[in-house]
Amino acid sequence: MNTPERLEAMLETHPCYNECAHKKFARMHIPIAPRCNIQCNFCSRKYDCANESRPGVTSEVLSPQEAVEKIRYVRSKIPYLSVIGIAGPGDPLANEETFTALEMIGEEFPDLTLCLSTNGLELPPNVERLKKLGVRFVTVTMNAVDPEVGAKMYEFVRWKGQTLRGEEAARILIKNQLEGIRKAADAGMLVKVNIVMTPGINADHIPAVAKKAKELGAYIVNILPLIPVPGTKFENVRAPTSRERRELQDLCEVDIRQMRHCRQCRADAIGLLGDDRSAEFSHYTCAARAKGEMEAGATMELEGETRYRIAVASSDGNNVDQHFGHAERFHTYLVEGAHITRGEVIDVSPLQEMSLFGPDHQKKLESTAERLKGMDAVIATRYGHPTVEVLRRLGIIPIEDHGEIGQALRRAVSSVFRERSAVFQ
Repeated sequence: MNTPERLEAMLETHPCYNECAHKKFARMHIPIAPRCNIQCNFCSRKYDCANESRPGVTSEVLSPQEAVEKIRYVRSKIPYLSVIGIAGPGDPLANEETFTALEMIGEEFPDLTLCLSTNGLELPPNVERLKKLGVRFVTVTMNAVDPEVGAKMYEFVRWKGQTLRGEEAARILIKNQLEGIRKAADAGMLVKVNIVMTPGINADHIPAVAKKAKELGAYIVNILPLIPVPGTKFENVRAPTSRERRELQDLCEVDIRQMRHCRQCRADAIGLLGDDRSAEFSHYTCAARAKGEMEAGATMELEGETRYRIAVASSDGNNVDQHFGHAERFHTYLVEGAHITRGEVIDVSPLQEMSLFGPDHQKKLESTAERLKGMDAVIATRYGHPTVEVLRRLGIIPIEDHGEIGQALRRAVSSVFRERSAVFQ
């Protein structure tokens, strides 16, 4: 049983379960589990794909020994690393390497938090085994609690040597997911339930999934927008809009806590949720050694008073409280030294009707960024990687922050100053 004190201690340093922790503590996903026992209609597990940021993607698959060596190296570079997760690129519980790695990591890094993401098919018989190995957080992706809906989400399930399809496959999977979630919660683990929101398939069914997750003892639900991936059965299914997802989150929050800061991370993600550094450590093996560290040079200070135009993603004009891609308006300010002058409000609300992924989403990002042209920086609570690229092409510095706008503007000025002065290093 999780007492309030134990719950608070468990959540303190986990960035995925605690929004307050995601700007302070880093996580590292070790890609050691390539095999999967189901095929979701939205999933394509790719390797050596550095330009995609979504579940199932990794630049390499490691052995448990290589994973431990890499953790050792990453920790020397990221001292605020707090969580080690296993999230694929297949299903961790379909790979014996998962258990070997968990044992090795627990022995060498007992202070790091261990977590695991699974489709739940093999979770019931493995809960006690995971608990003994020190796993404290489990995420289960459960897209339906009705086999009729589930049959539309999955192509097949491999169970006890057989390949099952349709409602029979969905029925087995859902039964095991429900049992596994309950067992994990009863064992004292914190359980997060991921649900892939797929318009026209399971979107209307998600409130029922959220209610069931709560009944089973799950701590939080994460509604993920479908990413239509080429080559999958759902490649031509539209992604939900940010407004549709937000309304569904608001509806489900009546029953269970909602995760709203998820980045749909790669299977080899490293770093803060808002600053994935996996590319920096890609293709590192146990034989690799750091080469030629850059010497930090002295920064030359720029003379003269600063003068910046900054846009802020805000719902009320008082606080930074919006994700860039979800913002309906941007409040603009001219910051001259200690003086802040309020400018126009840029309304982009019509763009919120466009999809969260795909060509329309890219057009939405580019159109929003174009409206902000001429700004030195823009402040929002979060950004996706494509947004950062679009903004930087226009010479706009993206800054993640939250809270009272005046304080955020002053912090932003310091960030812009440091970044621009760095060219003189």
